[in-house]
Amino acid sequence: MGYGVKVDVRGDFALFTRPELKAERVSYDLITPSAARGVLEAVFWHPGLKWIVDEIRVLSPIKFTTVRRNEVSSKVKARVMWQAMANGGRPPYLATPKDIMQRASLLLTDVHYVITAHFEMTPQAAAGDNPGKFSEMFRRRLAKGQHYHQPYLGCREFPAQLRPCENEVSLPIPEELRGEKDLGFMLYDMDYSDKTRIRPQFFRAVLRDGVLDLRGVEVYE
Repeated sequence: MGYGVKVDVRGDFALFTRPELKAERVSYDLITPSAARGVLEAVFWHPGLKWIVDEIRVLSPIKFTTVRRNEVSSKVKARVMWQAMANGGRPPYLATPKDIMQRASLLLTDVHYVITAHFEMTPQAAAGDNPGKFSEMFRRRLAKGQHYHQPYLGCREFPAQLRPCENEVSLPIPEELRGEKDLGFMLYDMDYSDKTRIRPQFFRAVLRDGVLDLRGVEVYE
């Protein structure tokens, strides 16, 4: 049995990167199911529950903008860090003036979604845990604006503003989103069942009157 929630999510910018266009980052047309799950987990996460996103409703027109950002072209490898910790001496570092580079990103602007989701109990739940307790904890934290970490829209520099969805009946549909729109293949989630072979999962995203229905979608690997 699932226990449902509805969350209003807004932000000035968002970047849900297409994995096939990683160098110059290009966003999907809307938030991915895994990113939506991450927003919910920022409010309330517990090993005794598992969030499942049922529906994403788009409440603002899909608009893009291009920005250029300064980034670094390399990163310090974990193996090098472990060696520095084990052997002592000066730790490795990145010299930004030497590694700096500019990259263009195609971002979403003025995003507004309503995420409909439910959670299911997992075997990691303690004896005193129950769905009613978890549901009330989530709703209380959401109403008070409490988070384990700042919810974000694809990248940490693009924070999300969250609040309970209280006006479900009067949710508007942007005129340009009426009808059916095929958005192509979109990232659904990452399969961590085999830790030695983490696999991405994709699905065919179809937006109907501004609603992405994720119930019973067929997932491809």
